[in-house]
Amino acid sequence: MTPHSLAFYLDVVTSGTVLGAKPTDQPDRVTGLLGTDFAENRSGRHHMWRDYGLAEFFWQRESADGPWTGHHFTLQVHRLAYGGKVVNDELRSRYGRFARRLRFGKLQRLLEKRGTVLREIPSGQDPCYRLFWNPGSWTCVTVIGAKEEYRTPDDLQVGDVCGITAPMTPEEVAWRAAR
Repeated sequence: MTPHSLAFYLDVVTSGTVLGAKPTDQPDRVTGLLGTDFAENRSGRHHMWRDYGLAEFFWQRESADGPWTGHHFTLQVHRLAYGGKVVNDELRSRYGRFARRLRFGKLQRLLEKRGTVLREIPSGQDPCYRLFWNPGSWTCVTVIGAKEEYRTPDDLQVGDVCGITAPMTPEEVAWRAAR
């Protein structure tokens, strides 16, 4: 993995943003930062998400003509394993080439060197995935914990990052830990 793409992941996990786009930002602001190359998807009139390749941003609204409210974003890191154009032009021009896999151990060591320690969220329910949370940015890193056919991506290994999501609130962390 190039140092540049590692810098991207470090930025996201420590800031809880993607190129400065917050999970709560309006669709136009996110597009202004990530570019106009996206696929827009809707679920009914009240839910929308835009797929920018590696990053997806999600919004909701109370009524069909109401304003969109940012809900969360997810980096679909697992998509890199399949190749193709997953990283959009804005990310590629700023961070360069992205490797097909992101090893959690390496990300975790670099975060710790910068003073960011991730807390593991106990997840006795699903051994296939391990969750690590940054309480400073409310960012969650999902890591392959065990391989299982049809439940985990074929091209990832135990210890690979599957995705990064923000925000994960302290209340959600407590709820997950209590399950």
